[in-house]
Amino acid sequence: MSPRCKKPRNCGCSFRGKAFKPIGIPMSDMERIVLSRDELEALKLCDLDDLTQEEAGNRMGVSRGTVQRILSDARKKVATALSQGRAIVFE
Repeated sequence: MSPRCKKPRNCGCSFRGKAFKPIGIPMSDMERIVLSRDELEALKLCDLDDLTQEEAGNRMGVSRGTVQRILSDARKKVATALSQGRAIVFE
């Protein structure tokens, strides 16, 4: 049995750059962590705009549970990148 198709998500974040990384280390020498567009959108809505997961889900067109899962993954990726000096690359 194959997984369900990914539901389209409304993402309003525009990417200002392709990556964030620690200074002083060339990108070619860095480990990279990929952050998807929907992960960035969930972080922005919940952590920057102070929306609840329910409100963020309504804006993105997905369920609260989906936002919770996306947000959890995004926060782990960002915490890993910050604590271990890795680059965050936008998908």
